[in-house]
Amino acid sequence: RTRLKNLIEQGQVRMNDALMTDASYKMRGGEVIEVNEPAPIDADPEPENIPLDVVYEDDDLLVINKDADMVVHPAVGHQTGTLVNALLYHCGDSLSGVGGVKRPGIVHRLDRGTSGLMLVAKHDRAHIALQAQLSDRTLGRIYHAVVFGTPVPPAGTVDKPIGRHPTQRLKMVVGGSGARNAITHYRTMTRFGPAATLVECRLATGRTHQIRVHMASIGNPLLGDALYGPQDSAVIGALKRAHAEPDLVAGVMGFTRQALHAAEIHFDHPATGAAMSFTAAPPPDLSALIKALKSLS
Repeated sequence: RTRLKNLIEQGQVRMNDALMTDASYKMRGGEVIEVNEPAPIDADPEPENIPLDVVYEDDDLLVINKDADMVVHPAVGHQTGTLVNALLYHCGDSLSGVGGVKRPGIVHRLDRGTSGLMLVAKHDRAHIALQAQLSDRTLGRIYHAVVFGTPVPPAGTVDKPIGRHPTQRLKMVVGGSGARNAITHYRTMTRFGPAATLVECRLATGRTHQIRVHMASIGNPLLGDALYGPQDSAVIGALKRAHAEPDLVAGVMGFTRQALHAAEIHFDHPATGAAMSFTAAPPPDLSALIKALKSLS
């Protein structure tokens, strides 16, 4: 069903000689449907010699500091150049198969546009143990985000289910189709006047786009977020009211990814049980944004 929906959205289906674009159209009977099935693409990702920032590695797992621009696994429009392609080259055949052919070793993912720490399992036993820690919340992930405005209260919990947007397939929304429980704990780290705030977010669940959706739902969307971010006019207005210099306004508006970084991860080693904890400083673009905004503090 998902495959057919994708074909409709890609313009590969015609009804009564007209292009069909609405996958929710209810048939009346007697329609003539023509489906153009594109040639299949090789489902097995190929190893690619792509540099990786490996924070830690042993026989059971890796901790990777992912670049913001890197896509985690192959998908439509990103069949090559992904983290999976890089891992296949780096690890050979040793990655866990629990995640399937296209997601070998991937315990949890980060969106494209989000930088920071990711955990990768080298074999199934480690993968299953780490996923169990995700489920019982002993595997902790801490993110730093620069959001629009000032969260009220300055620290709190967003407990709102997240599901697929009813009409925009790339977006998630509070509620929505197939909504599942989602909990994010946040606290203010640094206020940049009334225009923006650096917050720490701790995930109690791991839904798609969770931090981005939750912070937007309380009126504090992430700066630079193309899907859920604030209107440009609102950001420019807030910066000008905070007496920001023109260079600062230009720098903030030129930040074109969600201002989100996976700064810390902690878990128990799946083989030894030892407590493991890793941190990663924000990359240069996010560090520069934070440094520039500090002039408004």
